[in-house]
Amino acid sequence: MTLYDYLKFISALLLVLGMMGGLAILLKRFGLGSPSMMAADKRRLKVVEILHIDARRKAVLLMRDDVQHFIIMGPNSETVIETNIKPKDKTS
Repeated sequence: MTLYDYLKFISALLLVLGMMGGLAILLKRFGLGSPSMMAADKRRLKVVEILHIDARRKAVLLMRDDVQHFIIMGPNSETVIETNIKPKDKTS
């Protein structure tokens, strides 16, 4: 291969990478690549908060249909601590 072939390869690679970057910027500007476009508002389940207790266990606060559930998760088991928790109002 000659130097000219290497230059063609590098310039074609830079052109393709530049086009991909430009497309990513356009999609981000118009909001077409965000998770909110992917039906995130239709989900019924979300993780409200996670607290790591130690290296093996963590406390998780889940929300399903505007009701929260408190769970302790370990490597071999999950324990439900409390269910039907009403979320706090953010207005106070």
